[in-house]
Amino acid sequence: MTNTSKPYDLTGKRVWVAGHRGMVGSAIVRRLESENVAEVLTATRSELDLKDKAAVDAWMDENKPDAIFLAAAKVGGIHANSVYPADFLYDNLAIASNIIHKAHAIGTEKLLFLGSSCIYPKFADQPIEESSLLSGALEPTNEWYAIAKIAGIKLCQAYRQQHGSDFISAMPTNLYGPGDNYHLENSHVIPALIRKAYNAREENADSMEIWGTGTARREFMHADDCADGLVFLMKNYSGHEHVNVSQGDDIPIEDLARLIMKLVGFKGTLTKDTTKPDGTPRKLMSNSRMAALGWSPTRELEDGLADAISWFETHLDTIREA
Repeated sequence: MTNTSKPYDLTGKRVWVAGHRGMVGSAIVRRLESENVAEVLTATRSELDLKDKAAVDAWMDENKPDAIFLAAAKVGGIHANSVYPADFLYDNLAIASNIIHKAHAIGTEKLLFLGSSCIYPKFADQPIEESSLLSGALEPTNEWYAIAKIAGIKLCQAYRQQHGSDFISAMPTNLYGPGDNYHLENSHVIPALIRKAYNAREENADSMEIWGTGTARREFMHADDCADGLVFLMKNYSGHEHVNVSQGDDIPIEDLARLIMKLVGFKGTLTKDTTKPDGTPRKLMSNSRMAALGWSPTRELEDGLADAISWFETHLDTIREA
């Protein structure tokens, strides 16, 4: 990889975290506040509709962020993507184009656009390198979201190429942690398993069920590790290509479920509904580019899961279930 090191000092900067109430955005805010060197700017959905260009223009003119973490997005599972494809494509295109264009217009010094691992082809070689982008067909169940995220990456590259804007993109792997969505049907695998194991424990159930054979392998990163990686990129990376932010290893779903059962304290058995699909056999992103830049995650999966479970049990009355 060519040398893309270009230090950016956040000290004294006005840093806008767009999407600060989401799992990743809130983790970025925590990470920035732990250093206490930058002024963190936020705006709630009721204060600012990111799909409204005029509102975004006015807010950015007034607040003049020096740096932006663009973590805001309309997100949802397979069902939501299939029922509301226009919303997922339009809303995410609007958010990205409004903020990225205005950042250029007001001379924002640095912007980091946050993508998703779903940008990669359904059958990409494992582990997935950044160069896999646009090398094959997308997973049809979330292509609308993926296309909007790819457009965001390309917008950053285009403004860099045409205007010299220091806009970069990062692609996180599957994330979990505080602020996650714990709905049994609409959430991702880790929060769903935590909720299942908790419910089974509280109901004194004999068993807990997972879908499929449990052999599919997935990669997971704690949201706070991801936030640390994103702040690292903001400070240290300036390049045309997007960068994976990943754990670098994966785990079979059955092993993950058993680990969560142990940490939650559910002592029943694990059963499998093998009539349900496993999905892609493996999805692992390469972390070689981040490692070459000098960053790697610090949390082991078991420690990260223990933290997520503790947060879940502490916030049962207020957790997001949507």
